[in-house]
Amino acid sequence: MNFLRPIVTTVVAASLVVLSSCGGSSSSTPDYTIPTDAGLVVKSVQSIRWDANEYTATAGDIKVFLANDDSVKHILVVLKDDKVVGDLELIVNKRGDTDEGTINLEAGEYRIYCSIPGHGGMDSTLTVS
Repeated sequence: MNFLRPIVTTVVAASLVVLSSCGGSSSSTPDYTIPTDAGLVVKSVQSIRWDANEYTATAGDIKVFLANDDSVKHILVVLKDDKVVGDLELIVNKRGDTDEGTINLEAGEYRIYCSIPGHGGMDSTLTVS
């Protein structure tokens, strides 16, 4: 039985190294700067979702800032009655990526949506007043 001790110790040590590398920096927020003039800030977070279920913005030209705190690609579009509004399409490919653009919206209720197939859970309400 004593001959198994070095093997078990090696396996346990290797497992701890692998597990510690899995966590890595994924629990910390990537380094990016949110523009001070952003009228709407949306972040993608782990588990393929937005950081909020509801957002608000002021009617008119809205500067939208998208940050990717997740590890997969996302494409943000704005929907009204299941149709894309305007030509805003913000794309973040990997963790730490950001994108921004401007969209003109009248007062009303919209949806912040990820148009990538399989990301349908990334569907939040945007109330513009």
